[in-house]
Amino acid sequence: MNSKRLSFIGQPIFWWILLLLVVIAAGLVAGSIVLVKGLSVTNLTDLVPWGLWISIDLSSIALSAGAFLLSAAIYLLGIKKLEPVGRTAVYVGLIGYSMACLCLLMDIGRPDRFWHGFVYWNVHSPLWEVTMCVGLYFTVLALEVMPIIGQSEPMQARWSGLGNRMKSIHKLAPVLAIAGLSLSIMHQSSLGATYGVLKARPFWYKPSLAVLFMASAIVGGLSLTVLISKIAGHVSKKITVRDDLLDTVSKFIGWALVVYLYMRFWDFMGAEYTYLPGRTEAFHMLVRGPLSLNFWGGEIILGILVPMVILLSSRLRKDERLHMLALVLVISGLIAFRWNTNMVGQFVVLADLAQGTTASYTTYVPSLIEILVGAGIIAYGALAVTLGIRYLHVVDHSGVEEPVPQDKVLPVQQPSLAGD
Repeated sequence: MNSKRLSFIGQPIFWWILLLLVVIAAGLVAGSIVLVKGLSVTNLTDLVPWGLWISIDLSSIALSAGAFLLSAAIYLLGIKKLEPVGRTAVYVGLIGYSMACLCLLMDIGRPDRFWHGFVYWNVHSPLWEVTMCVGLYFTVLALEVMPIIGQSEPMQARWSGLGNRMKSIHKLAPVLAIAGLSLSIMHQSSLGATYGVLKARPFWYKPSLAVLFMASAIVGGLSLTVLISKIAGHVSKKITVRDDLLDTVSKFIGWALVVYLYMRFWDFMGAEYTYLPGRTEAFHMLVRGPLSLNFWGGEIILGILVPMVILLSSRLRKDERLHMLALVLVISGLIAFRWNTNMVGQFVVLADLAQGTTASYTTYVPSLIEILVGAGIIAYGALAVTLGIRYLHVVDHSGVEEPVPQDKVLPVQQPSLAGD
């Protein structure tokens, strides 16, 4: 064993990767049990068929939204200075969608039939549209990431010919940006629409969920991209991170939070206008019941209000700890929103009795196997991002010119007039 390997073993990143591998191994064991014995080993039921795995799926897809936003800004709006940040977002997007696919593979019960949605079309089902968009957009993300892999040092050192062909795909970036924008918008909104068309679940049955899912994905996806870039710059001194670029994106996130809060407010108020069996009980459970702390604390106050104030203030954004805290809070708020929405619609079930339609309640706590599988999928995502930063240089802002401070700009000398 050479000295280079010995020095790597002694570094914190070695123990971080080792920890992630242990969690992934536990998730693989738990996942194998699910594949062999079926969903009976989980705490999912007919009343609560969408649990922890679907919440992770929804969150990972939403946190991948930075890819289509930044790609559109770079190649459609011409904001070329954000290209290094877009490089990070595209890679994070690919990993996020692969995490979602793993969650769905475990949750559908018959993973051997995953391909049926692509062959047997049901154009009347929002889930079919979700399936098609996931598959197609995952392909777009894979094509966008290929140039990153192709120009990496390992690829150029061993398979330079293949690497150069992969790099040439970058020529298709504008076309891929248009395709990604269309597919991702349809997909992010159709996730909310899937809930919104379920009339049997009154709390979900509304058109606003499609818009809320899109708005929350915008703030969450950009926040994760900026946070990963900042963490990479702090962990490794070899990584060049441009704070002014990240500050530009963070300021946009702050204003997007204002719009998102406005949407969330009217969705919140609309649920209280009239009494509707099932919807009103679920709403009260969310704002005054078991999920109230998660809603008010995790989603509204810490997930929207606090980071909105920090990110809209130039003075507060300059404090790195506050800036990163705000990004973490936005991400946590998005996860809380996805969890609240997914669970509260299932906790209240309508029952048709002789005296009329009444609302009954159910509960759900993930089993140990569900938790281990979910942790394994999250650990896989963290490991893929870690390796991408270290070996593929997905966080690298060195190619962008530094802005010239105003006090360093020399005044333009006016030509002297004859006779002066």
